[in-house]
Amino acid sequence: MGQDNNDTKTKRKRKRSKEKKSAEKAVTNEEQKQQQQGNCSSNPSNKKKKKSQESCPFGNYKNYYGYRISNDMDEDPRLKVLKKEWFQGKDCLDIGCNSGVMTIHIAKKFGCRSILGVDIDSSLIEVARWRLRNFVRTQSQGEKKTGAADGSEEQSLSLSNGSSAAETKELFQVVSFQKENFVHSRNLDENRYDTILCLSVTKWVHLNWGDDGLITLFSKIWRLLNPGGIFVMEPQPWKSYEKNRRVSETTAMNYRNIVLRPEHFQNILLDKIGFRTVEDLTSSLSGASKGFDRQVLAFQK
Repeated sequence: MGQDNNDTKTKRKRKRSKEKKSAEKAVTNEEQKQQQQGNCSSNPSNKKKKKSQESCPFGNYKNYYGYRISNDMDEDPRLKVLKKEWFQGKDCLDIGCNSGVMTIHIAKKFGCRSILGVDIDSSLIEVARWRLRNFVRTQSQGEKKTGAADGSEEQSLSLSNGSSAAETKELFQVVSFQKENFVHSRNLDENRYDTILCLSVTKWVHLNWGDDGLITLFSKIWRLLNPGGIFVMEPQPWKSYEKNRRVSETTAMNYRNIVLRPEHFQNILLDKIGFRTVEDLTSSLSGASKGFDRQVLAFQK
């Protein structure tokens, strides 16, 4: 009888131990799943909260280009206002590149010598690198099919948009992506660029690092540009700041202390930073999604 009781107790202990291990494993798996979702994902326990409450303190939205480009558009409308001479054969930098869509399209359309996309979110950089690999692979497969169908080597090297196989393969040498906090990083200090893009990024720098961070951004861009270089900026309007001021305690605090408004940026860049000229490209911009019809300015050093 005593032996039976001991056996029963032992079985219960083993059962409780197994249950504990299963629970711990479930918790670990859930934590890993949440980490894999990246820096900007909504909390499953807060599904009823509005989308605006998702934790994207740096504007690192996972479906950013889904918001910007409507279903009836074949490309980002901002590509239409950019000038080929700013990029063709030039070294370029895309600050806040997100998932790399614009970076890749600029390299493909305008023929950059090099273009580096940087973003503060490591998960978005991984998506950008995947997107580049997928783009090159898809283009290469398209070339093979064209060559097989036509039976012509010359035809097989030509894509519908006029790109060659060599050009497609060279995208790996032209386009690169790197995780950087551009405001604070010194990794790019020795680099020089002919064209720098900062599209819908100024608000997030401003909200996270205040007026000082904004001036640091502008000053650093000036230093990294070659003489005669082009800085393309798409600043968000002040009403956009109001919508996103509560994404974190830092942004809420900085919002209250901001003195330099977006309408001041042009004068700051010309009078204080040192750019010589500015061109407003906004009038040529059409087809932007609602809420993204923003001013686009090109400054020359």
